Amino acid sequence: MQTGQNDSLYEILQLSKTATDEEIKKQYRILALRYHPDKNPNDPNATETFKEINRAHAILGEPSKRRIYDKYGNLGLAVAERCGEENVDKYFVQTPVWLKIELHLRWTVR
Repeated sequence: MQTGQNDSLYEILQLSKTATDEEIKKQYRILALRYHPDKNPNDPNATETFKEINRAHAILGEPSKRRIYDKYGNLGLAVAERCGEENVDKYFVQTPVWLKIELHLRWTVR
């Protein structure tokens, strides 16, 4: 399993966007066991894959973060991290498009 920063969190967990909370939890457990670095000592990518699986679960397993991700994607998560989850909707309503693009490039492209 190769993951990257631009992969959908649902793709990382091998789920559809309609997955239930229970399906997310179950699939996370399966993948976390499969890609745990201790179970894959000879796989140099296991640690990174495991981190991506944990990150995807941390976001999709939290209802408020999942709502933000589903509605606004990674930029919404970056806004929530910097401005607070309660301000994400306000940000997207009040911020001009050119500024959103600039901030998206600054916050998500590394």
